[in-house]
Amino acid sequence: MITRLDPRNRTDFPDVRLALHEPNGLLACGGDLTVERLVNAYRRGIFPWFNEGDPILWWSPDPRTVLFPQRLHISRSLRKRLRQRLFRVTMDREFGRVIRACAAPRDTQGGTWIVPRMIRAYEELHRQGIAHSVEVRHGQDLVGGLYGVCIGRAFFGESMFSHSPDASKVALVQLCHRLAHWGFGLIDCQMKTDHLMRLGAVEIPREELVRRLDRLCRQPDPGPNWDDGCEHTPLEQTPADAAG
Repeated sequence: MITRLDPRNRTDFPDVRLALHEPNGLLACGGDLTVERLVNAYRRGIFPWFNEGDPILWWSPDPRTVLFPQRLHISRSLRKRLRQRLFRVTMDREFGRVIRACAAPRDTQGGTWIVPRMIRAYEELHRQGIAHSVEVRHGQDLVGGLYGVCIGRAFFGESMFSHSPDASKVALVQLCHRLAHWGFGLIDCQMKTDHLMRLGAVEIPREELVRRLDRLCRQPDPGPNWDDGCEHTPLEQTPADAAG
C-alpha cells in the first residue's frame, strides 16, 4: 500500500525506497500543493502527477531521467535551426501563458495532467521566485517554451510545448546554457522519453539522484527573477563548447 499523507504535516514524506515498482515510482497520495510541501517533495526527489478528479499522487521513479546541462546534445538539424536565428528567447516574462500552453490537450483524447489546481500551485511557486519559465517567440508569437522548479542549483523540469518545429528544443538549449553558466548540477526530467534521450538525457539510479539533490539543493540559487531584460538567440554550440 502507498502512504496517505497527513494534510497537517507538509514536511513528512515516506522514504523514496518505499515507492512501488509497478507503477514505477508511486510513493504516496493526498496532502496538498502548497509551496512548503512542493519544495520539500522536490528536495527529496519526489514530484506530483495526477489526473483531474484523482487524488494528488506523488512519484519517485527508479531509475530517474536527468540531463546534465553541460552535456546537452545538439543535433546537426537543431544546429542548423539555431543558425537560422528564427527565434527569440526570454525567461520569466510569461509564466502563466507558458504553463497554460503546456496544459493544452495534445491528442484527440483531450487529456492533460496539468489540471487547474496544478496551474494555481505553480503560479504561486513562480510568484515566490521558485518556478521559472522560458519563452520562445517567432516574431510576436509565443511558439514554444518550458517551465520548471529551481531549488539551489538543481532544476526540476515540468513540461514544455512547441507550436513551431524545434521551438521547445530551442527553449531547452537556452535553459542549459544559462544553467551551465550558473553551475547547476542537473535538470531532473522525471520520466524517460525518446525526445529527451536524443537531447542527451540519461538514466541514473534514484539513490544517486537523491545524493546529488541533497548537495545541490543546499547551494544558493541564482535569485527569484531570471529575466535579464534581454532577448536571446541561443548559440548553436553546446554549453560545454561555449564554456571552452
